Amino acid sequence: MPAHHYLAPADAPDRAAIDTTPGLLLLEFGTGWCGHCRAARPAVAEALAAHPGVRHVQVEDGPGRALGRSFGVTLWPTLVFLQDGQERQRLVRPREVAPVAAALQALTGQ
Repeated sequence: MPAHHYLAPADAPDRAAIDTTPGLLLLEFGTGWCGHCRAARPAVAEALAAHPGVRHVQVEDGPGRALGRSFGVTLWPTLVFLQDGQERQRLVRPREVAPVAAALQALTGQ
């Protein structure tokens, strides 16, 4: 399984940058130590493998973290699927490939 690296708050994009990001983007909010995040990794990785055109950014989240709060994140992992900076779908604590794959298929049309 590939290594997963959540961007620290200082390295994560800000909301304005996300809102103006062109194309397809999956934001994954969580932490490296979160058990739910670790449990979701295989499903997310497998689903993303079929959609190489989707940019995937993992953002370390926690209390007071501006980007997560701007998206209303309360549970980890939260997956936010965006197209041209607009949220199209969201999944919270996915454990199976099917819902992640379906969200990516809806986002990409493939």
